[in-house]
Amino acid sequence: MIRNATQNDAAKIAAIYNHYIAKTVITFEEEPVSIIDIVERVQNVQSLDLPWIVVEVDGEVAGYAYAAHWHKRSAYRFSVEATVYLSPCHSGKGLGTLLYQALFDKLRHSNIRTVIGCIALPNDASISLHEKLGMKKIGHFEEVGYKFGHWWDVGYWQLTLASE
Repeated sequence: MIRNATQNDAAKIAAIYNHYIAKTVITFEEEPVSIIDIVERVQNVQSLDLPWIVVEVDGEVAGYAYAAHWHKRSAYRFSVEATVYLSPCHSGKGLGTLLYQALFDKLRHSNIRTVIGCIALPNDASISLHEKLGMKKIGHFEEVGYKFGHWWDVGYWQLTLASE
């Protein structure tokens, strides 16, 4: 079941995200986030009429996805960055695809024109997910993130919703 995130989901969302902060370079955040941080982030996104959704498996949040404005300047108001995270025990089961499809459907029914995905590289699974949904690689920055004692590249993927 996919539904809008609520304040009650914050603890599970924080647990999922903190796994990626502590163990991966999928996010370049380096300090764990609190439940309060997540409540504020969800409220900030949803207050802008942008989606933050969760997927449940057996009544438990197994992952989430959201879209946040690409940049704060008003000219960028029709562009968002999409993000998806799954509980490690639920990855590889197609839930990321379901979440992104639901997220993109919500965005298609809004005034959003462009969806951007930012991927720390290398990450074949994330590249595959983004390209499966029609996103195309449009940029590559070398060694722009530093985490766990190494430099990491970042790639950008884009989907223009109006052209579909």
